[in-house]
Amino acid sequence: MNRRIWAGAAAISALAMTAAPAAAEQVTADHQKLVSLLQAKGYKAELIKGSDADYVRTADSGVPVTIFFLNCAKGKTGCTTIQFYTGFNDVKTTLERINDWNRNQRWGRAYVDKDGDPVMEMDVDMDFGGLSRELFYDNLGTFIALIPLFRDHLKK
Repeated sequence: MNRRIWAGAAAISALAMTAAPAAAEQVTADHQKLVSLLQAKGYKAELIKGSDADYVRTADSGVPVTIFFLNCAKGKTGCTTIQFYTGFNDVKTTLERINDWNRNQRWGRAYVDKDGDPVMEMDVDMDFGGLSRELFYDNLGTFIALIPLFRDHLKK
């Protein structure tokens, strides 16, 4: 291959590398960052500092949603998983309805808690550098969309 072709190829490669988009912001299980992301989408969100663990409290259409931080390396930091969680203490259901939900739904696993209330939760893995902002919002949107479906399912 002659020198002009190599020089042209090198110039195109250099141009492509400088024109590459900046790396997308990665969302990790940073407590305050998640509060900021929720607020940016219009949610009222607050970080609750617990003695054992911190969590984020928010709501959608009046239904409380909690975000727990899991798989934390040192107490409350270095968490690699979050969990969206909601429950209903005003709706009673049967284990048959819960099992039916889990059998027919891919997202949002359900169970009856120690008080007999139906709850739904969804884990989001943020290992290895986290997720893009868009994927975080997509996971949040999936969970939020499941809440009325879950509530309706329980009432059947």
